[in-house]
Amino acid sequence: MELTRLFLARHGEVANHHELRFNGHFDVDITDRGVEQMKRLAGFLVEREIDAIYSSDLQRAYKGAEIIAGRLGIEYEKVPSLREVNLGRWEGLNMEEVRARYPDEAKFRFRDLAHYRVKGGENLLDLNERVMPAINELIKKHTGKNIFVIAHGGVNRAILCNVLHLPLTQFFRIEQDYGCLNIIDYFEDVEFAKLINGGPNQLLKPTVFY
Repeated sequence: MELTRLFLARHGEVANHHELRFNGHFDVDITDRGVEQMKRLAGFLVEREIDAIYSSDLQRAYKGAEIIAGRLGIEYEKVPSLREVNLGRWEGLNMEEVRARYPDEAKFRFRDLAHYRVKGGENLLDLNERVMPAINELIKKHTGKNIFVIAHGGVNRAILCNVLHLPLTQFFRIEQDYGCLNIIDYFEDVEFAKLINGGPNQLLKPTVFY
């Protein structure tokens, strides 16, 4: 059986991270620390024989792809389907602002997002239906190769829920830190998560994954 390996990362730290805002499709930049997280990730990937690089088309993701593609000496491609979940009229707001503007939605809990749509936005089922065909197409296109994808916390959780056969109601049980790396191995009819939410300490010990 041919092995297709997906290196799946979350983008670096975002500029408004300390404000706890709902970014979704809101196109926020990354911080200097986010840049450093991407450079560290590039240092890990440079010896991994990456064959293709893909990114969400939001700048917090593709700026990381630019750093990594530059280090690896290959091109990258933006994939709009890998955008974060669309949070509709909440985008750019924090929870206090949401409650002030839309008091009828004040009882929202994140676990409800599996089925609940913010007005103008998506729920997790919508996200899953958008993301998984794109990922499956990339796996099919690059069978037997190593692929790097940089996306978002929500996108990555949806992919990992599929790999781990978890319902989307368990979505928020999977942590995805800024700049983290996941490694997923795909065979003809099965997939394995070899690393989830890998940080700097794990990335210094590549033998763990191989």
